[in-house]
Amino acid sequence: MERELLDVKEAAARLRLKPTTIRAWILKRKIQYAKIGGRVFIRASDVDALIEASLVPPNRAQ
Repeated sequence: MERELLDVKEAAARLRLKPTTIRAWILKRKIQYAKIGGRVFIRASDVDALIEASLVPPNRAQ
């Protein structure tokens, strides 16, 4: 099972956000992260899960 780790800058680029936003989410525990050797990493699967959890379904009542 291979898990791609992204640094803060890579995660921000993937979400088209600023790295400061990702750091704020880390401080607020909005996204899981791993701290390894003083560096912060986010699993690509967690970024994808955040996107999935944020999806707004279409309005089909029309």
